[in-house]
Amino acid sequence: MADNARAKRLADLIREVVAQKLQRGIKDPRLGTNVTITDTRVTGDLREATVFYTVYGDDEERAAAAAGLESAKGVLRSAVGAAAGVKFTPTLTFVADALPDTAKTIEDLLDKARASDAKVREVSAGAAFAGEADPYKKPGSDDETDIAADADETDDATE
Repeated sequence: MADNARAKRLADLIREVVAQKLQRGIKDPRLGTNVTITDTRVTGDLREATVFYTVYGDDEERAAAAAGLESAKGVLRSAVGAAAGVKFTPTLTFVADALPDTAKTIEDLLDKARASDAKVREVSAGAAFAGEADPYKKPGSDDETDIAADADETDDATE
C-alpha cells in the first residue's frame, strides 16, 4: 500500500498530464477549450484514479464532452503511464464536477437572503420603537429616586 504523499503526487501528475493532453494532444472537437480538469484523486493502492472536470456550456456540450472523454480514455491513460513511470498505470474514471452547480445554488440562496434583508430594512425604515427609545433605567435617574422614596414610605407604614 502506497503512502498518502505518493498518491497525492501521482494525482497531481495525472491532473497535469490529462489537462495538457486535452489541450494539445487530443483532436476531438467535443473536447475543445471548454473542458477544465479541476481535481484528481487516486486510491491508496494507486490502481484507480478519478478525474473531476467541468465543462463551460449547456447540457448538450456537457454530454458531448463526457462522451469525448470516454472515447479518449485509452490515449489519456497511455500518456499518464508514460509520464508517471509506475509499475501499474491507474485506470481513469471521469466524473463531472458538481462544484459549479453547487456554487450557483449558493449564489441563488445568498441573493434570496439579500432580497429578504432589503425587504426587512425597507419595512423597518419608518418604524418607531414600541416604548421609549431606551427602555432601561439609568442610575441616578428621577424614576429611581421616586421608587426609593415609595419604598421608604411603605417601610414607615409597616412599622
